[in-house]
Amino acid sequence: MKIIPKKSLGQNFLIDKALIETICNAGNLSMNDNVLEIGPGTGNLTEFILHQKPNKFHVIEKDGRLIKNLKKRFNNKLIIINDDILKYDLKLLSDKDLVIFGNLPYNISSQILTNFINYSYSEFSYKKLVLMFQKEVADRILAKDNSRNYGRLSIFSSWKLNIEKIIDINPSSFFPKPKVMSSLLIFKPKINYIKLKNSKNLEHITNVFFNQRRKMIKKPLNILFKDSKKVVDELDLDISLRPQNLKKDTFYKICLIYEKLIN
Repeated sequence: MKIIPKKSLGQNFLIDKALIETICNAGNLSMNDNVLEIGPGTGNLTEFILHQKPNKFHVIEKDGRLIKNLKKRFNNKLIIINDDILKYDLKLLSDKDLVIFGNLPYNISSQILTNFINYSYSEFSYKKLVLMFQKEVADRILAKDNSRNYGRLSIFSSWKLNIEKIIDINPSSFFPKPKVMSSLLIFKPKINYIKLKNSKNLEHITNVFFNQRRKMIKKPLNILFKDSKKVVDELDLDISLRPQNLKKDTFYKICLIYEKLIN
């Protein structure tokens, strides 16, 4: 059955066997691991993962054409969920400490990552995310303070996760070839991180700061706090700095203060 990739769904199927093996190895699976694959497409990565004999293997695929192909190709070796990853309630997966793989559509990759971070570990737990992004997005995720790519995504991604780049990926590894490079990243939950009451507050704070990216931090602080001087004094902030000059932990601490004041 020949399947034509749908541009509207951001489909670029993995075809490079060496890359597929690299992705699978990055998961470092054991036979006790439970696996979730997002957007398995034609199942080329799926097949390699099955060779590792995971304990339980779920896949989530939105495209009904691909569902038929996956059922035919893998028979009853998978638990196939025909749904949209952005709408599916991952809390329905009872398995703990999942290893999650995904060749993510570029246009929704940041939102998928954000959704994973928004879940509390009591609701939905995973021990590793092995995900592919457009390289430009990966560079923003990995960016450090005082760099051009540093911003909301860098800060939010690093809040609860340790992040490592495995490899940059050439367009020829996919069909059809995308016009840009991709990157493979691994995310592992941090044991210790600054606990916040609601991740939406961190999203709000970083939005306020980076919507004023060229302004000194005094302006976003005044937007967020009635008495911004107290915050400046408590955190010993230099108000002549700009948002990209602040370290990630500083944003988490600002969010802690913000949460105390709004409750």
